[in-house]
Amino acid sequence: MTFVAELEPRAVWGHFDEILTIPRPSKGEEAMRRYVVAQAEAKGREVRRDRAGNVVVVVPATPGHEGAPVTVLQSHLDMVQEKNSDVDFDFAKDAIRPVRDGEYLTADGTTLGSDNGIGVAAMLAVLDGAGPGGEPLVHGPLELLFTVDEESGLTGAGELDGSLLTGRRLLNLDTEEEGSVYVGCAGGGDSLLRLPLAKAAAGGGGALQVRVSGLRGGHSGVDIHLQRGNALSLLARALWAAHRAAPLRVAALSGGSAHNAIPREARATVVAVDATAARAALEREGAAVAAEFAAADPGFRLAVEDATAPAEAWDEASSERALALLVALPHGVLATSQEIPDLVETSNNVAVAAEEGGALTVLTSTRSSVASALAAVRARIAALGRLADAEVEQGAGYPGWKPNLDSPLLATVKAVHARVLGNEPAIKAIHAGLETGIIGEKVPGIDMVSIGPQIEFPHSPDERVHVGSVERFWRLLTATLAELA
Repeated sequence: MTFVAELEPRAVWGHFDEILTIPRPSKGEEAMRRYVVAQAEAKGREVRRDRAGNVVVVVPATPGHEGAPVTVLQSHLDMVQEKNSDVDFDFAKDAIRPVRDGEYLTADGTTLGSDNGIGVAAMLAVLDGAGPGGEPLVHGPLELLFTVDEESGLTGAGELDGSLLTGRRLLNLDTEEEGSVYVGCAGGGDSLLRLPLAKAAAGGGGALQVRVSGLRGGHSGVDIHLQRGNALSLLARALWAAHRAAPLRVAALSGGSAHNAIPREARATVVAVDATAARAALEREGAAVAAEFAAADPGFRLAVEDATAPAEAWDEASSERALALLVALPHGVLATSQEIPDLVETSNNVAVAAEEGGALTVLTSTRSSVASALAAVRARIAALGRLADAEVEQGAGYPGWKPNLDSPLLATVKAVHARVLGNEPAIKAIHAGLETGIIGEKVPGIDMVSIGPQIEFPHSPDERVHVGSVERFWRLLTATLAELA
């Protein structure tokens, strides 16, 4: 047990303290699922499962409230596993090391997993049945839906067996902005480009190691409007500038780790006949980028070092096609909403690049609250890939969630928020994928809203959760359940 279990409300933080010790990558949530099931079975609760690995725990109503409609609470079990390159940490076996930083809880050089670990912990606290002051919770019949594989593409929700749920009103606990109630989200889809690489002997010239580091990264939906640097895009930009000044060939290139995380680090090994000129061009471009991103990403660093000459490198044509493709692929905000102030409508994240099986694979993640705009950007990415002679793979993507401002559940949450927390919440849509859009298709007619505590910079080692906001979130949740009963 760490100090986290002593924070208030202990009902929530005690479970989160345990969650910090449990590996829960996307597609590898079995240990986390076992913990949830063990908690349910210890209390004699019914557990339902589907083939995808999603779990529903059935919680009977508190006495006197058996006739209330069923309410569904929903969070996802997996987390994004990101760490700084200089941190010695193995997500498969090491417990996340929490750090108290003033009013916030963060982690020591890794993601914290408060996204969506706080939501999961709150649902387990509801299962325990103790309210904010230690009094028994009041609620109607509940179904606690724990989904899997949210972070890698919402596939757990996409494969959800809707018959697991009888409830037709749902509180999603994956919002990360205190004081806001979310009623809509963007849809999205990934594009995988596979560019075949021809190789040849490296030949003469000098080899250089080029590395971009120090960027803040963040969630490719929630943080995309902050205009932070994308390590892959900036590395490609620098290499392209150097290539125009002193032709070079690429021997290795990689960066990024997840479709929904803005890449913070990227690296490449290149060979150039005139390594001195190439180095000078790289350093000039690095200085220009540093000045350009001084406000949004002041930690940006482009380092150029001598490297051991490789035996072979991508040939001239492959090197040029790969760099041109990475430079051409769009990153960042592409359009803002004309209807909802401050809402990003459409964006793209150049997420991951790696050499695999004789090809450069590039993964991009596109989001939009407008289906036609989403399709258009993905078509543009496919066209760029084909111009570079890359194979293009694009799945069906996932739907957005259309706001319903006449929602009865929304009216209840707004009234409880005003009464319990003393202010009217902001009603918003988010430029990120929430599972609500997919669940709404699986369970037609379900009424949904999303709430949560204040979580900042998810999907990066800067992730942090405001401790006081968790207590207020817990009071809002438990009071809403009582009102719905």
